[in-house]
Amino acid sequence: MSANPIPHIRIDRDSPVPLYHQVATQIEAAIRSGELSVGAWLDNEIDLASRLGVSRPTMRQAIAKLVEAGLLVRRRGIGTRVVTDSITRPVALTSLYNDLKDAGLDVATTVQSFRQVTAADELADRFGTGARLLEIRRLRGVAHGPIALMLNWIPASFTSVTAESLVSGGLYDLMRQAGAELKVAQQWIGARAATAAEAELLGTAKGAACLTMKRRTYDPIGNLLELGDHIYRGDRYQYSSTLTAH
Repeated sequence: MSANPIPHIRIDRDSPVPLYHQVATQIEAAIRSGELSVGAWLDNEIDLASRLGVSRPTMRQAIAKLVEAGLLVRRRGIGTRVVTDSITRPVALTSLYNDLKDAGLDVATTVQSFRQVTAADELADRFGTGARLLEIRRLRGVAHGPIALMLNWIPASFTSVTAESLVSGGLYDLMRQAGAELKVAQQWIGARAATAAEAELLGTAKGAACLTMKRRTYDPIGNLLELGDHIYRGDRYQYSSTLTAH
């Protein structure tokens, strides 16, 4: 494992802005611009602190700020790695199955397809060319009808995840039971009109407003564990989050 050099960072010791914040802000800018790419490893705190001319506690505080923001993951004895190239305010790293169960609802699931595929195109860019994946399509709902169409890809090494187990369990729970540690996710939430095929499955009208969610989920050292591409009925599901001032 070789570390990637961090970009040039300018430290203004006369500025009222704390040094750790100056360092964190400039590393964040490099991640968001792509200068530090997803998967890049950083040098250890001692080397980084020496290179920038700051104390080790200052460097540690800067990295901790970026870890908290979901831009880096850090694991003792392994290193620090870039895991996301943009900041997205997280909703929660949970599955729809758990959200519905926590709301006291009876979950109904139909597994539409479950097959192994070889990564190509965008999947190859994310998981690696030739990677073997499980491609999972599900229709998830409750007693009063469908809520979401869900398409997910996970490594085929999760052999304990089966079509049968997904009928009565959440994907994340099954992955955790298989030993996966889901640490951080990058998520995009949007909206669009349902196609005719989607509307039929979701029990709504063609062109009805739907929410969309795309997600990439990583383990603590930045390995991609899941890609998700979901569409939800806008009249039956909504996202919420609590924002705090810093």
